[in-house]
Amino acid sequence: MTERMLVSMRANAVSLEQELDWFSRVLESGFRLYFGQACDHSSIRDIAPPALAGQESEYARLVAMLNMSFDERLVLMLALVPHIRPQLLDTLLISNKGLGRSFTEFGGWSGQHHGGFQPTGETAAFLLAGSDLAQRFEMLRLFDPEHFFATRGILRVDHPAAGEPLLSGALLLSAEYLTLLTSGASHKPDFSIRFPAKRVTTLLQWEDLVLAPEVVEEVDNIRTWLQHESTIMQEWGLGRSLKPGYRSLFYGPPGTGKTLTASLIGASAGLDVYRIDLSMVVSKYIGETEKNLAQVFEQAQNKRWILFFDEADALFGKRTQTTSANDRYANQEISYLLQRVEDFPGVVILATNLKANIDDAFARRFQSLVYFAMPDSAERLRLWRVALGDAARLTDDVDLEFLAEAFELSGGAITNVVRYAAISALREGRQAICQQDFLTGVTKELRKEGKTV
Repeated sequence: MTERMLVSMRANAVSLEQELDWFSRVLESGFRLYFGQACDHSSIRDIAPPALAGQESEYARLVAMLNMSFDERLVLMLALVPHIRPQLLDTLLISNKGLGRSFTEFGGWSGQHHGGFQPTGETAAFLLAGSDLAQRFEMLRLFDPEHFFATRGILRVDHPAAGEPLLSGALLLSAEYLTLLTSGASHKPDFSIRFPAKRVTTLLQWEDLVLAPEVVEEVDNIRTWLQHESTIMQEWGLGRSLKPGYRSLFYGPPGTGKTLTASLIGASAGLDVYRIDLSMVVSKYIGETEKNLAQVFEQAQNKRWILFFDEADALFGKRTQTTSANDRYANQEISYLLQRVEDFPGVVILATNLKANIDDAFARRFQSLVYFAMPDSAERLRLWRVALGDAARLTDDVDLEFLAEAFELSGGAITNVVRYAAISALREGRQAICQQDFLTGVTKELRKEGKTV
């Protein structure tokens, strides 16, 4: 842990201790007022939240930046308390003796392992409105899709089961803001069943990327959009006619740089790129594929992530003629995916080896279709030099010009050959790679593709 992280954690702890003390007093007063017990206040809003001006915590910065009201700070703390001081909510665990069960108006839900009280939207309504119906209606705005809680992905009321009251859903603080408000670090979601995506990065730079000029032009269009989206949509007023976001299809043979290009686009814009694991998204069970994909889009909605679907034809394939119930559901699934991609406000990149497998409805909605062709001999020579770098040890007989001219290989295949050649040289006790190492590696790589030297 770095010194900077320690300082940030301590600053957050100082601010949150003050906020927890305030929250505790509000909760106690709200409880007393609701049950008609003696209380020093006539309203919970008489208890002013602490002044955080001048504090260097992420919590103080967030409150100041969003100019949070009393109600907003209370709801934020209600979502945060189970993670940092869960015993504060034990008061809400009391039972209604007349009914022999918990108080309906307190809300709450039970976790699989956590024995404490976990708040729902109903809990927030109890604290902020009590029995006041007008105030209850007013507090609903905090869970509106247009409120910054939703647009910034700070917290949400989870969708309740069909037919159940809206506020019965769990009040959930996002993992991103839980991490930010405690450790002060930026949260990067891990690969899991609930988030079937993995962040992809690269140590390479733009100068290491070898692409045809027409591909570079298309890629520059995406980079320009990311840099100037607000100018185009807001300052130029084109947001009235253009949908937010950018959708692109990368297609071409494997190993031609599609994934690397997506990674570098993200790196140049300072955005995270997440590669969707289609094996965990696609399901044979009706409705499961849509549910799995929705989890990715919901978490990415306000993050400005770049979503990268590799081998996308497995998920976005052509619709078929409807001859059975399975065909009908499959077509509905594709239509749903099309809508989610089109509505996503960020950048979505689909990659496939075979463009013909992609449904035409998707292709029509892409802002660009970028063909990554097999490199020509001049591009292959650059790829050989990039793969070997400046520190590679080569014998005098190595002829990169010959290798580039003689063998039609993709960038990915050339990287595999270089790896094999280095291993081969060291296995034989040599400290430099010779031409034969490369030739043997090329032979193995071509065999993978069913070709011969």
